Amino acid sequence: MRVLRIVVSVILIFLLVAIAGGLAAYNILRYGPYPVNTGDLSAAGLTAGVEVLRDTWGVPHIYASTSYDLFFAQGYVQAQDRWWQMEFFRHIPAGRLGELVGDIQLGVDLYFRTFGFSQVAERELAAMDADTLAHLQAFADGVNAYLNSRPPSQLALEYSMLGLTGIRIDIRPWTPLDTVLWGKFMADNLSGNADAEMLLSAITEELGADMAEAFAPPWPYGLKPTILTAGDLGLGDEGASAALLADTAGIRGLRTALAGSVTPEQFAAIGIDRGPDVGSNNWVAHGSITESGLPLLANDMHLRLDIPSIWYEIGLHCQPVTAECPFDVRGFAFSPSPAVIAGHNARIAWGFTNVGPDSQDLYQIRVNPDNELQYEWNGEWRDMTVREEVFRFGNGAEPITVQVRETHLGPIINDNQRDDNGRLLGFNNQNPLALRWTALEPGTLFRAVLRLNTAADFDSFRDALRGWDVPSQNVVYADVDGNIGYQMPGRVPVRAAGHSGLLPVPGWTDEYEWKGYIPFDELPSAFNPERGYIQTANQAVVPLAYYDRLRARLGDEFGQDSIYYISQQWDYGHRGQRIDELLQALAPHSAATFQAIHGDNKNLSAAELLPFLANIAFDDSAVTEARDWLLAWNYAMDADSPHALLYAHFWVRLLDNLYNDQLGDIASAGQHNTWSTYLLAQQPDHPWWDDASTPNTVETRDDILKRSFEEAFAQTVEAFGADRSAWRWGQAHTITFVNNPLGASGINLIEGMVNRGPFAIGGSSGVVNNLGWDPASGHFRSGGGPSERVIYDLSDWSKSLSVIPTGQSGHPFHPHYDDQIQMWVDIQYKPMLWTRADVEANLGKRLILNPSG
Repeated sequence: MRVLRIVVSVILIFLLVAIAGGLAAYNILRYGPYPVNTGDLSAAGLTAGVEVLRDTWGVPHIYASTSYDLFFAQGYVQAQDRWWQMEFFRHIPAGRLGELVGDIQLGVDLYFRTFGFSQVAERELAAMDADTLAHLQAFADGVNAYLNSRPPSQLALEYSMLGLTGIRIDIRPWTPLDTVLWGKFMADNLSGNADAEMLLSAITEELGADMAEAFAPPWPYGLKPTILTAGDLGLGDEGASAALLADTAGIRGLRTALAGSVTPEQFAAIGIDRGPDVGSNNWVAHGSITESGLPLLANDMHLRLDIPSIWYEIGLHCQPVTAECPFDVRGFAFSPSPAVIAGHNARIAWGFTNVGPDSQDLYQIRVNPDNELQYEWNGEWRDMTVREEVFRFGNGAEPITVQVRETHLGPIINDNQRDDNGRLLGFNNQNPLALRWTALEPGTLFRAVLRLNTAADFDSFRDALRGWDVPSQNVVYADVDGNIGYQMPGRVPVRAAGHSGLLPVPGWTDEYEWKGYIPFDELPSAFNPERGYIQTANQAVVPLAYYDRLRARLGDEFGQDSIYYISQQWDYGHRGQRIDELLQALAPHSAATFQAIHGDNKNLSAAELLPFLANIAFDDSAVTEARDWLLAWNYAMDADSPHALLYAHFWVRLLDNLYNDQLGDIASAGQHNTWSTYLLAQQPDHPWWDDASTPNTVETRDDILKRSFEEAFAQTVEAFGADRSAWRWGQAHTITFVNNPLGASGINLIEGMVNRGPFAIGGSSGVVNNLGWDPASGHFRSGGGPSERVIYDLSDWSKSLSVIPTGQSGHPFHPHYDDQIQMWVDIQYKPMLWTRADVEANLGKRLILNPSG
């Protein structure tokens, strides 16, 4: 679904304005929003002068004498370059997108208002420590100083373009609440096991528990490397506990839409990707396996790839560094928030991947038949909390008011669905589901971010992460003294006995309430592991023996029969396995070996699966030749690989033929089925192989493999010709960087102004260069992947390297809007400048911000 349907009259108006005013009007529209980034500017609120040196890639390096001025300037500069992105980002989690694009996105707004993120963020602000709040306020003051210095038309092109369609946008001041809301948005973007609960509930009811487990099998402990080993954790020879794999007790057959009946396509259209390929890679090598003798640390975080990039690269430098102004840090920020999220300071470097703990649970609620604002709890009726939410729209559509119901377990997330005509359906009293989620409790994320920026050793690094509650992350660490480490922070629920977290559970008694959280000091951590490296790629964090120790330590507090696992659903480990292989094979390591790992396209899932094709007898010799040719492939999903193109077609046909006939309208099989497909290939007579559409025939594995490969070969030849040597994976596997919301307008002229692409790319889902695509989409285009790539060199910060997918600027015609795209496509980098001398030697623009008056 398109975010915004801009009528053809917009184009006519735009052209008429250009004709009437000539080039002058066109240049005002095009160049008016460009920021002033040279010379001297006055900024109301600053206490002293601040220098902003932008290097030749547009990366700002800010030098200030106080923390207040430093974060004030950060807010000012990020608003200069990314204001529209900030505006768009703050409206999404607040459920106010309609104020920017009209009532077309009511479904998304209903979804986010139902969570009550704004109310949670307000409670978080009320409990926030004074220092953190002061830094968020300084950032907001800087943003507002920039907003107040210009009319809307000179803040962003989008205001002018949307104004031509009749959209009227009131620009509100930036507040700390907007920043905290952004943290909630990222938690939503990186969470989703409630969706998995509903899917498993539907499959279990429809096809049975055995079929459901074969579709989503347990994680392959012992076959793929966990992030930390038993040795890393000091576990010794303890046995691998089976207690983790609790049964799937719960409610089966629940199939329901969420508030607003929002779809994955609607999420993707506004830059939200919650699919199985959202994840990340990071790894760190100890000096014992590097050429320099000091650590190297790499990171590439996999998120939605739009333009501008989700990350904003920046340097923040107190001059001088003191106890009152302790920041001297370089790395990647989110435009709506202060400080650096991932990066390095003078002492340490750190990088993230998503853990994805089971932090969400669905509870089926019993509503009082005589009062739909009450629910049953332990045999009594309780009153719900009811919020009235008013939705207003920038296109002048009539406001809409809805009621959102909340229980003490969480909001009811499947009220206010919409029918096929878009009409609101009100309360759902048939199977209402309440969501318990760690992100719906006030947290301390931004305190953790700020403390992480000034951490100086492993102890202070871990201490900073005590406050990192949601979303839980795998954080790798290195320091200039030569140490490496790992810490997993985050709130991880302890569940009652019998509550696996895999299915929705009854919500009318306290039987399945959470018992608390795993204490921080019991969460997985490692320091200088003997093997000399740590890698994380969203796979299982720990071996099963870890949970035996956890139960032994926490059983007296929470009960021996309680459930202590982090999650039962992980990335199935092909990326982690490949990184593990390369860290061992390519040592001693340098920036060049880390670059090779970043760009590695070997598809280990294909290597597992393709041998099962070897003994299939085909009727057509051309198909047999193509099969033999594919079996000689090196399994690399390189952009210029002809084999990868055929394999991708085969994979799509195999998933469809194997799963979708029996899944029906429950779901579509996706890339996350790599491990289940490999396991099923070892069971040639498993019921999944039988085609439900042929009731008089029972198909086996070889029948489905044969059919799938024949179909794939025919489709590839039809689309790309019979000459296999001319095929290229990059012909089909491309990426277009889309601007929100103009880039989804449906008007070629506008989309051509703000979007960039398509670009032919290598990579695929499940490979280190994780550029995912959806097998159910009907195309091979990617929408998500490495949202940055970075290599931190602890022997010399000035040798560190980085790249983001697009560019620093959010202004569509600016030179830094798209100047990093080709580097990113080619797995290349730019220098990650650190010292003042390095910045001066690569200076692009110099701006002095002075206090007004």
